[in-house]
Amino acid sequence: MERPAAALSRADWRLILLASLGGALEFYDFVVYSQFARYIGENFFPNDDPLVSLIVSFSVFAVGYFARPLGGLFFSHIGDRIGRRRVLIITILAMSAATAGIGLLPTYAQWGIAAPIALVLLRVIQGFCLGGELPGAISYVVETAPRRSGFSVGIVFFCVNTGVVLAALLNLVVHETLTVEQIGAWGWRIGFLVGGALGLVSFVLRLSLEESRQFARIRAAARASAVPIAEVVRNYPVAVVVGVGILAVTAGFNGLLFAMPAFLPQTMGYENVRAIEAQNVALIIMSFGLLFTAWLSDRVSRRALALTGTALLALLAWPFFSAAEAESVSLLALFALAGVVGSICAGTVIVIGADLFPTPIRFSGVALSYNLSFTIFSGLAPVAAALLARSTGVAATAAYYMVGCAALSFAAALVMHRYDGRILADLAAEGRPA
Repeated sequence: MERPAAALSRADWRLILLASLGGALEFYDFVVYSQFARYIGENFFPNDDPLVSLIVSFSVFAVGYFARPLGGLFFSHIGDRIGRRRVLIITILAMSAATAGIGLLPTYAQWGIAAPIALVLLRVIQGFCLGGELPGAISYVVETAPRRSGFSVGIVFFCVNTGVVLAALLNLVVHETLTVEQIGAWGWRIGFLVGGALGLVSFVLRLSLEESRQFARIRAAARASAVPIAEVVRNYPVAVVVGVGILAVTAGFNGLLFAMPAFLPQTMGYENVRAIEAQNVALIIMSFGLLFTAWLSDRVSRRALALTGTALLALLAWPFFSAAEAESVSLLALFALAGVVGSICAGTVIVIGADLFPTPIRFSGVALSYNLSFTIFSGLAPVAAALLARSTGVAATAAYYMVGCAALSFAAALVMHRYDGRILADLAAEGRPA
């Protein structure tokens, strides 16, 4: 076993938590849409077939993901040229404003076609900002504590999942306290308005962030890349492909998990509250599980962890969805198992994505690979699951999507050891012990 990595200092913890807090609140803003997708579909895309409204609503959810690569290109250029700190402050403010805007938006019955158009535009703003937020936070924390890069990224995504849990718990409270009619009329807005308020708090806290140490040294030495994204495409194309592939498993898993409160009631007949409770169980277990896996990834082979997690997800996806559709196993037990297996992948593959690129262009490399992967595999997951269920008449066929994502990441993990190791290599290049 390798020598344990250096411990995080109090200053490291402060900076990592500040970066992570913003990610948690921003992801809350982004994910809360999926929690109320059913009601958004009814209010902005009315249709005689409720499943059609749900599919269209999920499609607008996907639009936010498709805006992520553009946001990643824009903000990563700023991040690799000027600094990570400014990006993290700008994105939280803009995304919070967009989230509050959705909460205040008139419906189709009030504004006509202007209402869904405005909804799409606000989703684009959310996705555009998130495209810079998470790659920025990932780059920031691995450069703040490079010897504990796995655990540092694990803290970010523990907090991100906490934001998702907060959105899911709010969804549960809304469904427990309001009638379906009240939620459809106005209750769905609560999550967006709460998100806007939390975003403002995060913005104020982030003003005290300092620049990451590794990037500060590069900027002081005038070694920042002139056009970082061009350097990524020219010099690291294989690393980008490996990054997209290795992240596919977590992207697909998250996309499906976030959609479960709408998918399970619509396709399998579960009550809303049962679906939300099951999702919360998976999210809580996954949050602590990925933190442990991330801690472990600084001590054992990340490649081995990635291969183990992706293989398990590929093998267990069909039994999971089949048991859920047949109601042959407790839904809570099924989602608890999903949280455990999903955490093995989530706690490993994100830091692998950051380890593929050197410091001067890390933000751009992470933004390109991360956003492409999540745009393709997470953004399309709810739509794909709903379309598979509708076209086959078998809701469990959503498992095919998860199997495909896991198989792609498994293949990427087989070759990733040729391209990773940049984080500690940068330390060695600076003459500091890795």
